[in-house]
Amino acid sequence: MDVLVTGSYGRCGTALIDHLHDRAEYDFTYFNRTDRPDDHPYGGYDTVVGDITDADALVDASTGQDAIIHMAAYPHPTGDWGDVFEPNILGTYNALEAARENEVESFVFLSSNHVVGMYEQEFAPDIYYPGHGLVVDHTDPVRPDSFYGATKSFGEDVGRYYVENYDYPNRLYALRVGTVNSAAYDHPYGNAEQGVDEGRWERGSDEYDRQVARMKAMWQSRRDFVHQLECCLADDDVAFGIFNSVSDNYRRWLDLEHARARIGYDPQDNAEEWDAPPA
Repeated sequence: MDVLVTGSYGRCGTALIDHLHDRAEYDFTYFNRTDRPDDHPYGGYDTVVGDITDADALVDASTGQDAIIHMAAYPHPTGDWGDVFEPNILGTYNALEAARENEVESFVFLSSNHVVGMYEQEFAPDIYYPGHGLVVDHTDPVRPDSFYGATKSFGEDVGRYYVENYDYPNRLYALRVGTVNSAAYDHPYGNAEQGVDEGRWERGSDEYDRQVARMKAMWQSRRDFVHQLECCLADDDVAFGIFNSVSDNYRRWLDLEHARARIGYDPQDNAEEWDAPPA
């Protein structure tokens, strides 16, 4: 299966490289704004250097592909409209247009939990602890918590428009990703530990504990994330679907039953199994 991956060297893209690059059934083309030197941990891969705001570059890169995994975006909920418009609105439109023009059958769109982030804003911090009782699924009204979240909601909507109004792509999977961390912080204490390493708070502080509590609900391990991507690539039944993307965390408020039933998502990790960061 020939697959174009945009935004290849971010946290999610490198998870795909770590777990799927060497698999014989896939032939990946990586599309990124910059390449990596050969001595970089993610250097030495064949990379198309380009920007998703360049429609022609995306059309060229997606020629002959069976699927597109569209990860490239401005990723910060704190961004203003000027930050998010070109990469998240125009870039997503360009990727879908490239899929349509090149008759790419399957399109996986990395959406975000921030599409429904106001549920979290309303119920935090209680929502970070067991027994909160809230479950948000794909049928609940979107409630973006930021311009970033609103652009991801746009991506879901325009993706549905394409599959229902054009011949290609045939299938679109929108994954509302929780938190996927880099390999060094791939555990539910990752955000808290990274903050310690960067001098933003101390281990055992209130903010450290808050970060851990939130991640025990929102964490998606890199292997679970890549497994969910594979579920999408293997599926030939869903025309359009929105799927929450977290590990099988006991505290989660994002529903996973829809993803289990429709695409066979079977996460292996549960943040509650961790009671401390790795030594």
